[in-house]
Amino acid sequence: MTSGLQALEYRGYDSCGYAFLLGNTIKVEKRVGKGKIRELFSGIPERTDSQACIISHTRWATHGKICMDNAHPHMDCKNEIAVVHNGIIENYAHLRKILEQKGHRFISETDTEVVPHLIEEHEKHMRFHKAVMKSLNELEGSFAILVLRKDGPGIIGARKGSPLLVGFYEDNFLISSHINPIMEYTDRVMFFEDGEMFIVSNNGIRVFNLASGGEVEKNSVRIKSGFAKSDTGGFESYMQKEIFEQPEVLNRTFESFSAEIDRYDREIDFLPGRIIIVGCGSSWHAGLIGKYIMEDFLRLPVDVEYASEFRYRNPVLLPDDLVVAISQSGETADTIGAVKAVQGYARVLSICNVLNSSIVRESDYVFYTQAGPEIGVASTKAFTSQLATLYFLNLLIGLKKGVIAKSSLKKRIEEFKELSGKILEILNTMTHIEKISASLQDRQNALFLGRGIHFPVALEGALKMKEVSYIHAEGYPAAEMKHGPIALIDEHMPVVFVSGAGRFSAKVLNNMAEVKLRGGYIITVTDDSVSEMKKVSDEIIVVPHIDNEYLGPILTVVPLQMLAFFTAIKRGCDVDKPRNLAKSVTVE
Repeated sequence: MTSGLQALEYRGYDSCGYAFLLGNTIKVEKRVGKGKIRELFSGIPERTDSQACIISHTRWATHGKICMDNAHPHMDCKNEIAVVHNGIIENYAHLRKILEQKGHRFISETDTEVVPHLIEEHEKHMRFHKAVMKSLNELEGSFAILVLRKDGPGIIGARKGSPLLVGFYEDNFLISSHINPIMEYTDRVMFFEDGEMFIVSNNGIRVFNLASGGEVEKNSVRIKSGFAKSDTGGFESYMQKEIFEQPEVLNRTFESFSAEIDRYDREIDFLPGRIIIVGCGSSWHAGLIGKYIMEDFLRLPVDVEYASEFRYRNPVLLPDDLVVAISQSGETADTIGAVKAVQGYARVLSICNVLNSSIVRESDYVFYTQAGPEIGVASTKAFTSQLATLYFLNLLIGLKKGVIAKSSLKKRIEEFKELSGKILEILNTMTHIEKISASLQDRQNALFLGRGIHFPVALEGALKMKEVSYIHAEGYPAAEMKHGPIALIDEHMPVVFVSGAGRFSAKVLNNMAEVKLRGGYIITVTDDSVSEMKKVSDEIIVVPHIDNEYLGPILTVVPLQMLAFFTAIKRGCDVDKPRNLAKSVTVE
């Protein structure tokens, strides 16, 4: 239990708690703050001679401040029903008002607490599992919920918009919101779809449809993980480890695709007329780089959309559209919503890092990035593997479109294989980048500027900096600087330029001169070591050059990841668990 919950802590670490049912006694314990899971479970026996049920939770606050009362599990008035919940109950205020009028007493500020009270109210008129089902049908929003009752049938769980699965281990049921914590014990898993509820007990598992109440026939499946259990591997943090894993990950990503070109060519059975890429955060930045590559190479129109906006628009979809959904976890709520919004109107291809995740199961096609578990909240190796996957997708569609012959793919793949060695060269400049980070540690703001395919890299560099160091950083097209942001430039404003050798280098030099003239402090990341660029930069990080322009962003983003990492460390920040952030955003 301890190791399983610790494996999920990166998804929420404000507080933790459990409800433990043994015999006729239900015990609830909670802790507030990071790293309290081992302490929380210190009193739980490893084995019992009778049936024991336990539900536990690590919280990422959405409603209510971080405190003991707001930590899960939440209880009913009689302290007989315990609930843990991932997601957001959108109509909780309305339900709470009704329940308070009926005499229910609330102790927290959370949306979750309405659930045990609602079940308690309905149980006055019906059996417990029916009361749970009726309550869940009255909830609006998203949830993965586990319910435990004193004298109850076992554990009841349900999902709507948030992931939930059950693993089978000997005579035990292991329930989780993610597959990684249970892979240590079993490869036999049952996945649940939205609107399904289950009961696990000594009698086995029963599954119901929440809307109809009818029982559902459901089978477990065998899952092959392919990845070792994640740990820091001697590094001081997961983020640092995952930055250094990128050469190995990129080799694995492309070896996987290059070995199965024929299978992917068969499975993707049409030529898209337009590509729409949807994602959030770093995945959206990866999509922007994919747009530069695909429009230039394939001459196809490519739109890149924030999933959170796209899902609520009424987009015009055409029969030959391909929607590419990018998500590290495969559980990003907004991206799932975007995928569901286009089903029946366009084909969906997902780029994902997690086997059998929700987005994968909703997609027509799937490309796994092969990045392995990424625990650090700020995406590093998942981002570069997404870029590699988009590049492979570009080649595959190019093959179908006749832009590239199969005989030419080998050369393209050989170009890609150069990347691992070049990233190792960048990683060997760690001391130089750490030294540069000292110039940023006391700053409050920074601008990240790039042109062409390196503009999205600047966006990603700014995102990494703000995520882990809490420095207000903004990414901008370098040419747009004079349309507003140049007003911010003075001696207190560091400006990070991202530039590749080629058609934009002279223009970037002009933008650098404009910043220098106004006293800005310039840090340059480039594969162009011309003397003019060195002359105008206060600090310069030169990355190895690669002839394939489409692969350049994989190299220029790595120093930006390292720069954010070292700046955050010097500022005393927790790089793996930044404040207010969770790894997998399963709520809107």
